[in-house]
Amino acid sequence: MHRFTVIIVLVCLVCCNGVAALAQVNIWEGTECHKQVELTPYVAGNERGRGVIICPGGSYFWHDMETEGHAVARWLQSKGIAAFVLRYRTAYVPAFITHYRLLFRGNRYPDPQDDLLQALRHVRANAGKYGVNPDSIGVMGFSAGGHLVMSSAELFPKEERPAFIVPVYPVVTMTAPCTHRRSRRGLLGDSRTGNASLCDQLSLERHVPKDCPPVFLVNCKDDPIVDYRNSVLLDSALSAQGVAHQYIQYSTGGHGFGASDTKGTPECRQWRQAFLCWLSH
Repeated sequence: MHRFTVIIVLVCLVCCNGVAALAQVNIWEGTECHKQVELTPYVAGNERGRGVIICPGGSYFWHDMETEGHAVARWLQSKGIAAFVLRYRTAYVPAFITHYRLLFRGNRYPDPQDDLLQALRHVRANAGKYGVNPDSIGVMGFSAGGHLVMSSAELFPKEERPAFIVPVYPVVTMTAPCTHRRSRRGLLGDSRTGNASLCDQLSLERHVPKDCPPVFLVNCKDDPIVDYRNSVLLDSALSAQGVAHQYIQYSTGGHGFGASDTKGTPECRQWRQAFLCWLSH
């Protein structure tokens, strides 16, 4: 009877499009990591059991939780894909305004990567509860969140990598002239921005593995925030390694449009349908 009740509740929540299926959970609860990192699940009723963990952007300093987080989750949910919005650890606004991380650690690499790995573990461990296939969990990230999700292919153990990766107008490099310096500072911390070894390690175009999961990559050439050449570098690296991927570069749309129906341009907003077509093949 209890299991039947749970199923009925999930179905009702799915029918209420835009409503989070379950309350926020702390992915680190019950572990030795005493941090509060929230994951918001949106259940869906897709027979393939696909799920996507969403990482909003914000230069590794903050999050765009609506346009690049919950709005994306509601859109995926409406298409029958379970979604999980991750509020991974960032440096936060005080670290942006001041340089206190010259003296104190604060949040910095590898904290966001640890959070994403733990989120993958949490969703897979609770696959039955969320109605997903543990082998069909992908990751989608925007801007700095795009860097975060792509790093999962390069930094995570092979057996724990996501099924697919979707970087949208991502930060990619920490070394090339087109580096997004604010994201580099946010991720590395003020005391490590000049660490050549760490910058190399986190320049994703330099370390794409041949067994990288499939990638759907999209950005706009007129992006005024993250130089469009970041995605060009990643596309070239994926091609060089023979990784299955699709790269779409739109002429217009700028940055930060997420799953909005009004931000960006009609051209760039086509990415959502293009992604669904890519995922269905």
